[in-house]
Amino acid sequence: MEIAVIWIPADIEPSEPAVTVCLTHLRRHSYRLKGIIRDSWETVEQTMVDGEVDVIVIADLAHLPPDRSPRIEVAATPTAPTDEDRPVPG
Repeated sequence: MEIAVIWIPADIEPSEPAVTVCLTHLRRHSYRLKGIIRDSWETVEQTMVDGEVDVIVIADLAHLPPDRSPRIEVAATPTAPTDEDRPVPG
């Protein structure tokens, strides 16, 4: 079972809606909760670097600082693929 922390930036208030969304995600993926961090991105990132956690769960992509490290970018378009684009099993 993977160990996860929930990261809620300190300026997000009220925090309860974000925590609820994150807890639902943890249950859905059977992650074990280590805790909730309300500190800087660098603090939560260090928990992963130190090997203390496997997953950092956030409620909204907009919560991530744009200058964070590691920087991860998604190149895919946000629209769902059409039926023609989906692979056919078998």
